[in-house]
Amino acid sequence: MQTAPFVATRRPRLALLIDAENFSARKALRLMGHVADRGDAIIRRAYADWTSPRQLAWRKMLHVLAIRPMQQFHYAHQKNASDAALIMDAMELKTQSPRLDGICIASCDSDFTGIAGRLREAGIAVYGFGQRDASPAFVSACNHFVFL
Repeated sequence: MQTAPFVATRRPRLALLIDAENFSARKALRLMGHVADRGDAIIRRAYADWTSPRQLAWRKMLHVLAIRPMQQFHYAHQKNASDAALIMDAMELKTQSPRLDGICIASCDSDFTGIAGRLREAGIAVYGFGQRDASPAFVSACNHFVFL
C-alpha cells in the first residue's frame, strides 16, 4: 500500500495596517483572531502619534501582539498624518504583491476607500476591519469587511 506524499499548503501572507487613532485597542485581540483566520500577518504595523496619552492602551498591546508602531507626529490640529502614512505604506506594499496575498486595514475611516480600491485593482485582496459605523464606501471597497 502506497501513501500519498505530504504536501504543505502555504497560508496566505498578509500585511496588517492599523489606524490606531481610529481603532480601539480593546478590540486588538479579536482583530488578530480574524486576521489569523485569513492567513499569516507577516507585516504588522499600527499608525498613531505614540507620544499622545490617548495611545496608552495601544502601546501596551503593541508588545503583546508584536505590532510595529509607526510614529506620526501631529504637526497641525485635525490633520491626518497617520492616515497618510498608512496609505503610503499600503501603496509601497502593493509593489511587493508577489510577497503578499492581501492587505488588512483596521479602521472605520472613509479616507481608506481609495487605497482599498487601488489595491483591489492591482489584484491584492483587501480585508477591512472596523465598527458598525464604518464608512459604507470603505466597507464596499474591501473584498471582505468584518464588523468588530
